[in-house]
Amino acid sequence: MTTKKNDVPMSSEEVKKAKEIKAKKSVAIDENGNKEMEAIGVKALGKDARAIAEIMPYCPDHLDLVFTPKNDKEGAKKAKFIDRETFMRPEGSKTIFGPDQRVVYNANAYPWGCVGRVETALGYGSGVMIGPRHLLTCCHIIDFKTNGSIGPLKFSPMYYNGPNATFGSANGIKTYYKYKVQGPTLDATESQYDYAVVVLDRNIGTATGWMGAKAYSDSWDGLASWTHAGYPMDLTGAQRPIYQNSIALDGDSALPDTHESMTHQGDVWPGQSGGPFWGYWSGTPFVVAVQSGQTATSNSASGGSDLLDLVNKARTEFP
Repeated sequence: MTTKKNDVPMSSEEVKKAKEIKAKKSVAIDENGNKEMEAIGVKALGKDARAIAEIMPYCPDHLDLVFTPKNDKEGAKKAKFIDRETFMRPEGSKTIFGPDQRVVYNANAYPWGCVGRVETALGYGSGVMIGPRHLLTCCHIIDFKTNGSIGPLKFSPMYYNGPNATFGSANGIKTYYKYKVQGPTLDATESQYDYAVVVLDRNIGTATGWMGAKAYSDSWDGLASWTHAGYPMDLTGAQRPIYQNSIALDGDSALPDTHESMTHQGDVWPGQSGGPFWGYWSGTPFVVAVQSGQTATSNSASGGSDLLDLVNKARTEFP
C-alpha cells in the first residue's frame, strides 16, 4: 500500500469498525545482553531523503492485528505513584485535561506490542519499534555524555511489571539524532527536534513487528485521529502501559513541516515521553510524532519530515 503525505488518516469511528486480523502462526525469540551506544548527530539530511513521504510498517504472521486492546482493569487498580497537585509547577498547570482518558492495557497483539518502556540513566521513557531493530523515542531521554558517547539504553517492548516473556529486551548500540535535546525543560528549538532513532543490538522487530512512519502535515491539524501509548509514572509507576484514542494534534503553522512542535490535550505524565502518536491509513498504523513535553496550558509532541529522515537513515545504514 502507498499513501500520500496529505492523505487523511482514518477517524476514530472508522478505526472502531475496522476488521481485526488473526495471526497465522506463532514464534518465540531469545534475549541478549547490554552494549554501549555510539552517538550519530545528523546535521544535514540527504537530498534523496526529502522525497520520502512514508516508511512502511510490518505485522508478523504470528501476531493478531487488533485496533483496540482489552482494558486491563486489574492493572489499573493499583494506587497512583505521584501526587499531581504537588508535582506540577507552576501552580495551576496540568497535563491531564478533564476526566483522565488513559486506559491501562496488556496486549502482545500488533501494533500494541511495538510500544515499550525505555530505560536510561536519566530515568524511564517510552518508545516504539519503527524497523527490524530500530527504536523511535524522544531525544531528551538519551543520556548524552561529555565525551561524545551515549550511556546505555534498554528497550523492553510491551513491558508489563517486567520484560515481556515473548519479546524480552534489547539494548541500544547506535543513536541518530538531529539536534541534541537535554531536559528537564525544553526551549522552543529543542521542542521541534525531540526525537531520536536508536539501533538495537538484535532484530527484536521480528517478534514485535514495527509501525510505519509518516511526515506530519499541518493539513491534519484538528483531526482527532491519533492514538498515543506510553508508560506514565503517575498511573502505573512506569510498570504498565496506557493508551488513549481520539487525540487531536495542532502543528505550529509558523514552522515548516520538516520539524515542528505540535500541541495537544491528550492526557500525559512523565514517563510517557517518547511514546508514539499514530493514526491508521486503510487499517495500517503510521507514527507521525512522539510525546515531548508540556507547558502550563497544553502538552506537546514533536515530529515532521526530519523524524522520518532519521528513521530512513538509521534503517539504511544499519538494516
